Amino acid sequence: MADRNERTAPAWHGAPQGRTGADEVTIKFGKGLVGDVFTSKKSGKELVEVSIPNSDPSDKRPWARFVVAPGMIHDNKFGKGVWMKLPRDGTTRVSRNVLQGQDENGRNIWKRESSDVPNTELKEMVEFYREKSRGSVLSDLDGKRAAAADAARTAPRQASRPKEAAR
Repeated sequence: MADRNERTAPAWHGAPQGRTGADEVTIKFGKGLVGDVFTSKKSGKELVEVSIPNSDPSDKRPWARFVVAPGMIHDNKFGKGVWMKLPRDGTTRVSRNVLQGQDENGRNIWKRESSDVPNTELKEMVEFYREKSRGSVLSDLDGKRAAAADAARTAPRQASRPKEAAR
């Protein structure tokens, strides 16, 4: 007879029953990155598009995106984020719109650039925000105070007018 855990284990989309946590990658991200559900023109299946923000704030290119089945995305217990599991040894197709130039009317010409990315690398791309240094509120405040003091010292002084008395 099968062990109790084997009988009650959830079945993932197309995942073999013997899959363990070591064989999977869990990707956590915000609900705002998940698009609306749409139907694929080729296969007729329902899919959802997930956006990948640019990790560099100075990067103004359009965000990269990938598509998964909506059943693969689950709400976390706090309600603000979502998570999904993908096979560790698999790949996912990631695409991004790239500006090719302009036509004779001055309209931009866009081309979709796609590449297959290993799921472990996809996790790093989506969860880049975890790598940011998180300074304390007080240390951030000290830096802002110092910047404001420098700005006050270097700003030219304006002549002040005497205030009128209240009537």
